[in-house]
Amino acid sequence: MLSKKNELESTRVDDMSLTVEQQDLVAALRDFSQRECGTIEQRNALTHNGEHAHSDVVYNQLASAGYLGISIPEEYGGSGGGLMDQCLLHEELYRGLVPVHAIGSTHTVAGIYKRFASEVQKKSMLSAIADGAPMSLSISEPEAGSDAANIACKAEKVDGGYLINGQKTWCSAAQHAKAILLVARTSRGERRHDGLSMFEVPADVEGLTIVGIDTMGGKLVNDLYFADVFVPDANVVGDIGNGWHQLMAGLNGERLVAAVEALGMAQRTFDDLVHYLRERKQFGKAIGSFQAIRHRVADLAIEIEASRALAYATIAAVEGGTAPADELVRKTSITKVKLTETAKVVALEGVQLMGGYGYAVEYGMEKNLRDAIAPTIYAGTNEIQREVISGTLGLK
Repeated sequence: MLSKKNELESTRVDDMSLTVEQQDLVAALRDFSQRECGTIEQRNALTHNGEHAHSDVVYNQLASAGYLGISIPEEYGGSGGGLMDQCLLHEELYRGLVPVHAIGSTHTVAGIYKRFASEVQKKSMLSAIADGAPMSLSISEPEAGSDAANIACKAEKVDGGYLINGQKTWCSAAQHAKAILLVARTSRGERRHDGLSMFEVPADVEGLTIVGIDTMGGKLVNDLYFADVFVPDANVVGDIGNGWHQLMAGLNGERLVAAVEALGMAQRTFDDLVHYLRERKQFGKAIGSFQAIRHRVADLAIEIEASRALAYATIAAVEGGTAPADELVRKTSITKVKLTETAKVVALEGVQLMGGYGYAVEYGMEKNLRDAIAPTIYAGTNEIQREVISGTLGLK
């Protein structure tokens, strides 16, 4: 009888590109994932049968174990790790199907605070993140998706602060967040990206309405409506009018985190598929023994290993910071495209090779496919990434 529990098998960590400490981190995260979220039954209990992508219970467990502060400086309650440590955390949580969707937006917000926030803001926000407070980042609008320069949500200067009016959309994890880092328009300049600013907006502030958007992946994103929302001057993050530069400064890291989350998805899908192919029998033997299937699985293994090598090399280049800026941007965009599209291909093959069981909700493969589609869209669609790549090659 086929197993429906979809248990994550323990895998030895032997990637020699990682330090001993990083290998220990990966091993500990795999143990956590297996223990807390290793079966469909556990994950369904944490997510209301898959309706939600984030569990405060598991998120708080990660915070208590110190994982959420992995890339936050020690003076603010973190462990002071680098980009590679953060990426390993995200890769393993997504490999383990750990329902902590808010971690992506939270760590993006943390990166912006590390670079541009005041000391008072850092002490407050970064410490809260390390302690387990989810955060959200709001950029997109109905008429400003890939064209973020078209942001119209307005923050008007008033006595003691700013009054915010407008709509935002596709805002990840806002329903869980303690605060939302909002990008709004404070002025207009000669260039379309001028006049954008960042504001820390408490999620429970008067005048803010958060409305969930139903998606094929569950409750992930939201519309935000601002009606005369007041925030004090102390809630400005960075410099007024410099919001675009502040966003771009952390874009390489954000895209790499999205890429390794997709890598974790791809690896988990592959692991589940191989487990199924060893167990499922037709014509008197395991279907994984048929050459047509073995070779397709071998191709998937090649793609995943190549993707991981690309990811780790790019992470090291960005963390080292010695390559020219255009080269790092190009490498990051290439990595984001390659890893997210690999995850989608692996999931499609998983559904096909599992046949009817791949299509059945109770076996989890169809959810792997639904989840693998989103990373090709967020953190800059893969179409935009191709524009970036070609642009850095002088093709404009």
